[in-house]
Amino acid sequence: MEDSDSEDDLPPCWEERVTIDGNIYYVNHLTKTTQWFHPRTGVKKCVSEELPFEWKKIVDTSGKILYKHESKDITTHTDPRLAFPHELKKYVDRVRYKFDGSSTALEVLNGLNLSNKIALITGANTGIGFETAYSLAMHNCCVVFGCRSINAAEEAVSKIKARRNNANCTIIELNLSSLKSVKQFAAEFKKKFNRLDILILNAGVFALPYTLTEDGYESTFQICHLSHFYLTKLLEPEILNASFPRIIVVSSESHRYSNLTERNLSEAVLSPPYNKYRSLMAYNNVKLCNILFANQLHMRLYTKGVNVYSVHPGNLVYSNIWRNWWFYKVLFYICRPFTKSLQQAASTSVFCATSAVLDKISGIYYNNCFPCEPSKSAMNYILSQKLWQMSEELIRKVLEKIE
Repeated sequence: MEDSDSEDDLPPCWEERVTIDGNIYYVNHLTKTTQWFHPRTGVKKCVSEELPFEWKKIVDTSGKILYKHESKDITTHTDPRLAFPHELKKYVDRVRYKFDGSSTALEVLNGLNLSNKIALITGANTGIGFETAYSLAMHNCCVVFGCRSINAAEEAVSKIKARRNNANCTIIELNLSSLKSVKQFAAEFKKKFNRLDILILNAGVFALPYTLTEDGYESTFQICHLSHFYLTKLLEPEILNASFPRIIVVSSESHRYSNLTERNLSEAVLSPPYNKYRSLMAYNNVKLCNILFANQLHMRLYTKGVNVYSVHPGNLVYSNIWRNWWFYKVLFYICRPFTKSLQQAASTSVFCATSAVLDKISGIYYNNCFPCEPSKSAMNYILSQKLWQMSEELIRKVLEKIE
């Protein structure tokens, strides 16, 4: 066999074909033989019985089978299913990740039809959240926009519908600065839907000046963690109603610089008074909370069929999250040619929400569509347990006042 840049490349004289029911086989034109296993890797593969999204099979006048892509007006003799093979778990001992930091969300979704999925994305009207919503909606997913501003959400949906008129998008008002709003959102969601396949906790703020929410908690902490915690708890029945539900918690590599420990974890540290507030540390701490929360969710829900992931969108992402600090706006303006695009930043959330290779994998931190080891604090079980208990107590205090 000749050398190849990829072990998946076929040797000379070999051809890959697929049966009607989706089993891939290999033809050796030199020896006139066929086999089920890849001649280089020895792996057996299959594809979906259905054609990829927007492809259809046609038969020409001579009886030959052709495949046509409806929106791109491409016609080929090659079965498009061959572009999306799956290694049969029985024959492989590792997961292969084919995406990286340069991959876009649309590339991750290429060929997928998500018409049977319902996804909820917080903060879907702008930045990474919008690109996540856009990418899912372009592949027939029903996308629920959980946004503070209805007008901004409507503008975002109109941009999506300009590209795909039949995009299935629903807007429900969600103000993460208010636990009352979170509760109202959940009630409205339950009226419209009886299940939730994909929950992406995306909304966040960075470098806020010191402010308190209407519930009396520091804004960064409540918006990025506490309200998402409450939202997930409220929607747990709908999540469990889905066949293969997934929860994605958007965190950040900033979690590595948190000062949270088992000893100092308290309301005073997570929601400090004005004289002890440091915006950067507040962000670092809440990003650690995101991973701790995801880890506890995994331990509590995995046995019930729910997969949970925490993700880092990527370094140097030029998004609207930097709007509150002029220094970072200037820095990112200078560095913009070297930053990740929003489409690239959305890829890891989309990958964790939809990839078939993660069907049996949960409780992992992903960066650039690849598993990544978080900080030791993020893996601290006792710390995650204490955060869960504290979050429930802080929510209970507010609910006792408003109910």
